[in-house]
Amino acid sequence: MQIHRAGTQPSSKGPAEWFTGTVRLDLLFSAKAPARAAANSVTFEPGARTAWHTHPLGQVLIVTVGCGLAQRWGGPIEEIRPGDVVWFEPGEKHWHGASPTTAMTHIAIQETLDGRAVEWLEPVSDAQYGGTG
Repeated sequence: MQIHRAGTQPSSKGPAEWFTGTVRLDLLFSAKAPARAAANSVTFEPGARTAWHTHPLGQVLIVTVGCGLAQRWGGPIEEIRPGDVVWFEPGEKHWHGASPTTAMTHIAIQETLDGRAVEWLEPVSDAQYGGTG
C-alpha cells in the first residue's frame, strides 16, 4: 500500500501548447506497470480550456467544482457541473474547460498505450469556444 499525502507534490502550470488561459495541474497518480491508468486534478480559471485532443484508450472526467464546458468534434458544447462524469471514447477528438465566467476543476483519468496517454492537436479558437465557429 502507498499513500500519497495531499500537498506533498507541487502543482504545475498547464503548458500554453496544450491550454488556453490559466490552468493548474495536480498529479494524483501516474501509471506504474502493469497498470496503465493515471489521473490529474485540473483547475481551469474562467475561459480557460484544453486544446483539441484525443486519448488512445479514452478518458473519464469527474467534475468536482464549478461549471465547465466540454465538446466532442462535430457535437454540441455541453455544460458540465460537479458530480457529472464525462466519458470520451478512444480516439474521440474533444476539448474541455471552464465556462466563460466560472472556474472549474475536474479529475481526469486516462490510460497509456505504448507510452502515450494523449495526442494534443490544434487550439480551440475563441469562436469554437463561444459556439460560433
